[in-house]
Amino acid sequence: MVASTPSCAEWTFHSDEWRLRVEAHAPGVYRLRCGPAGWLAPAKPSVRAQRHAALLLAREEAVGELEISSPEPGCWRLAQGETALQISGSASPLLQLLRGGEPVATARFALPEEGGVWRLDWLLDEDEGLYGLGETQGDADRRGECLATDVAADRTLPLAWSPRGWGVYVNTLDRVVHDLRGGAHYDIRATAIGLDVFLFVGDPSEILNQYTALTGRAGQPNLWPMGVWLDQAPGQSLAASLEQIRSMRSQGMAMDVLALSDPAIVGFQADKPAFEWTGRVADWRESLTRAQAVNVHLAGSCFPGVLQGTPLFEEWADRGWLLCGADGNVWLCPGNAASGGRPFGLLDLTHKDARRLWTERHLQAVEEGLDAPICQARLDFPPGIEARGGESGAVLRNVYPHLARQALFDAVAGPRTPQEGVMVSRDLFPGVQRYAWQQGPSVDNTWAGYAESLRAALSVGNSGVAVQTHRLGDPARAVDGMTPELYVRWLSMCVFSGNFSLQGLPALMPDAFDARTRSLVVHWLQWRYRLLPYVAGIVDDAVRTGLPVQRSMAQAFPADQQAHLWDTQYLLGPALLVAPVMQPGETLEVYLPKGDAWWDLNTGWRYEGGTHWTVHAGLQTLPVFGREGHILCLGPVAQHTGEINSARILEEVWMFGMPEHNPVVMRNKIRVMQMQGSSYIKGLEGLRILSSQGLEVKRRGAEVRISRAR
Repeated sequence: MVASTPSCAEWTFHSDEWRLRVEAHAPGVYRLRCGPAGWLAPAKPSVRAQRHAALLLAREEAVGELEISSPEPGCWRLAQGETALQISGSASPLLQLLRGGEPVATARFALPEEGGVWRLDWLLDEDEGLYGLGETQGDADRRGECLATDVAADRTLPLAWSPRGWGVYVNTLDRVVHDLRGGAHYDIRATAIGLDVFLFVGDPSEILNQYTALTGRAGQPNLWPMGVWLDQAPGQSLAASLEQIRSMRSQGMAMDVLALSDPAIVGFQADKPAFEWTGRVADWRESLTRAQAVNVHLAGSCFPGVLQGTPLFEEWADRGWLLCGADGNVWLCPGNAASGGRPFGLLDLTHKDARRLWTERHLQAVEEGLDAPICQARLDFPPGIEARGGESGAVLRNVYPHLARQALFDAVAGPRTPQEGVMVSRDLFPGVQRYAWQQGPSVDNTWAGYAESLRAALSVGNSGVAVQTHRLGDPARAVDGMTPELYVRWLSMCVFSGNFSLQGLPALMPDAFDARTRSLVVHWLQWRYRLLPYVAGIVDDAVRTGLPVQRSMAQAFPADQQAHLWDTQYLLGPALLVAPVMQPGETLEVYLPKGDAWWDLNTGWRYEGGTHWTVHAGLQTLPVFGREGHILCLGPVAQHTGEINSARILEEVWMFGMPEHNPVVMRNKIRVMQMQGSSYIKGLEGLRILSSQGLEVKRRGAEVRISRAR
């Protein structure tokens, strides 16, 4: 060791040409950087390096403190409280993460060979699961896979963690390969001048909290995006879509948002850098008035480019505002759904003037009534494409969607503080967790597709993304498999999620089914709006904790290995365990995790944790269990969020055993205090209270006392 401070230790090797630096970045978080001295401590970071650092990290400075010791020659232990990182050896250092003095992870650290590829080889126990690393529609345990961060089809995100109590994040926009095909090995290969990794020690919830505090979290959206969305059918007119919503409302079905189908609803004019509303909406202002008349918010597609063959294309090519290849010619992005199939030049969003213009035009569109832009900007840039900022290859593939999403969020959030609003995208990239409203995958209209949608949401939650929305069906897939039973089961799961959209294709609308199915749709949509204060509270909680809305069993119950096997059950926030029915029939096996008792919302019965049960669930019910000590706050039934009185968002309170925890609820002003075996709660004025059997409720002015019945 050549230097140390209260938060940092540093070593040199290779004749002092290389350095290894370890920082106590936060409690239980260690930042390990290794590389040439000039890379680790540059005299003056370049503008591009500063920009990339800001895209990756929301908090750069280390805030922890190290206790440094040497248990034996050649071995160093860097401790923070009950956690520690131990480093031994020099040519190929061995890393050990410890918790409470016990090792939880071991890795061999290899210096780069030819090609500049760094390696971290983690040793895994036979029964150890590894979670995170982005979206999967299969097993949430990623062992057996090989994923690359710059391959769009891999849907990779950079955080991995184990229920044993450790995690790792490689802090780079360049290519990283996560190879878990080696049985007992998890091999990380990172292409970079130097290696920059963050090592976490703690439970998965602690890891997600620290990871999102480090890399950034999404802001709190408005209330209206949490209402039900309708995805417009391809080729359908706005008038027809609004008529569908009127019909649904007349049947008691709630709805808030219409997401207009492709092509893009706004785009640059052919000869000037101004937006115009595309021709498929003849009169935007009149259409907007119609939508507002029925309290419908509008979302629509855009794309960050200008169509080939227009005067503006030629002007911006000359100005250098479009991405170019090595030959200096504009790179043509193949036509996509948003561009109506027409090729276009892609705006170079690393150019501050081009990015500012794109933001300003969307800000104008938002002011004119576009409530949420939809944009897919994760593109497979071929070799040779280089941005003005110098980005190319894997870095450009990761930087570009981040810049696009940031620009659009700035437009919808505007100058408000705190920033609110959503922009919608399927893109995954390092830093995506900073932006709310991640779109769910396109899946078949089958029981298997339903399961894939759920698994995708849980996997991105494992990776630090707070909300992934679901689609109830897909108009681009065969609809024969969408039976009434599947439709209702899928809908009931969607209701107990971050959010979802119905499909405007007539064959996937509620009107395509029989009267009983339509009545069940009404029932479940009413439940959705009653749940809005709770779901909004979970999203708000994610701003502070980084925890997702839908929490996998491995993430929520890391010490209960039996729970990890039940991979289609999940926690909705801290209070509700949801066990969706994933196959035809009305009986279901459920597992209630250890450590808590659980209250069945349908029967009021109490079950001990660590037990299996066979439950009956008709189409009007969903197996949901309240966690003992928690409270569920429900709002009123509504046709849209505009009917909800913001000053009186709550209507009813359900208690699961003796209340011990403050409830998670939007604009939470309810406080629970325990004293002498009773719970005293403030903030329940005017609300109906449903308590568990065996409890006595007494109101004393603004305070409610909950005690054991005598």
